[in-house]
Amino acid sequence: MTPPQADLYRGLGASYIRSILSVERPIDASSKPMNTPAVAKSFSASQSVGQAEFEPHGGDIDTVSKRYPNAPRPWIDLSTGINPFAYPIPPLPADVWSRLPLREEDAELRCKAAHRHGAVDLDHVVSAPGTQSLIQVIPRLKEPTDVAIIGPTYREHIRCWARMGHAVRVIGELDEIDNANVVVIVNPNNPTGRHYEPRQLLSVAEDMARRQGLLLVDEAFADFLGADQSLGPLQPPSTIILRSFGKTYGLAGLRLGFAIAEPGVASVLRSWIGPWAVSGPAIAIGCRALEDTGWLISARDRLANCARRLDGLLAVAKCNIVGATPLFRLAEHPRAESVAHTLAHAGIHVRQFPDQRTWLRFGIPSDAALQRLEAALSTLPDAT
Repeated sequence: MTPPQADLYRGLGASYIRSILSVERPIDASSKPMNTPAVAKSFSASQSVGQAEFEPHGGDIDTVSKRYPNAPRPWIDLSTGINPFAYPIPPLPADVWSRLPLREEDAELRCKAAHRHGAVDLDHVVSAPGTQSLIQVIPRLKEPTDVAIIGPTYREHIRCWARMGHAVRVIGELDEIDNANVVVIVNPNNPTGRHYEPRQLLSVAEDMARRQGLLLVDEAFADFLGADQSLGPLQPPSTIILRSFGKTYGLAGLRLGFAIAEPGVASVLRSWIGPWAVSGPAIAIGCRALEDTGWLISARDRLANCARRLDGLLAVAKCNIVGATPLFRLAEHPRAESVAHTLAHAGIHVRQFPDQRTWLRFGIPSDAALQRLEAALSTLPDAT
């Protein structure tokens, strides 16, 4: 990791957390960027959960389309990290729409997820309507305690732990965990793409086990990295691993995700999520897709090709890539807000970050979307 990259992860404290817990917080042009050295401080949710009922996210096309009513349609949504090449939906039995899912069908889905993600067996797997639903209930596993979250990262982790009364501290490095009893790591990270090797996380898992704590590893963007880059096959104690389905398979609207945990913990999570949490169509499609390794390999290669083309377009537009995964690129531009504005006028939505005014995240575009993106970027004043 280069020094500039390392700087992205240091100096994150209470101000960053407060920005997450209050959607009413105005953008302060004088606020320091996240790579400014500072001391990370703890923040108790009791101080202010504010108006954080709905945290702004990528994918908010209905809002952005109202801001730019004259933008060409259809919108190209590059604000999320979702595979643009969706898994082909197979023919489904008619009754999956008309009856409740059977327990044995959910068990089959969990069995296939266990095989796909390296879990011991289906008893270690929780199926859910998207990993977001799991992120919201996992903080209930612990009484209010000290939580360290490697950041900057997906804000829902911070918001959900804080709302349950935990003292949340955003840190930049593993050596800053200190006495935390819960550690949350998105791996690879969203939005920076930072990745820890599984062996690096084993010592953290062992520390949490000794403290009767918890290591939560969100591997939502890990599918295209290979099985050896997942903590799942190592199955350390006191660890929960989250795996997304919709991002990898381009079916975010299906709402499907998984947690891998010790059987006792998995059982508790299943009871909290409740019966029939995953729909019959989602179970049927998930079972088919999870065992289709040929499609996964083909999708990985196709994404890599489009990512290379995106990298070239961003370089021409003077957007410096500072983070990446197979599903998105994080770019830095001194006039990022202006770039996003230009793209929005062209019907292209990218992710902005109120606390990092120079950052833009680009999902990997499809072939057709790349053409529109190239045309829009070419209108920027400093494009060459």
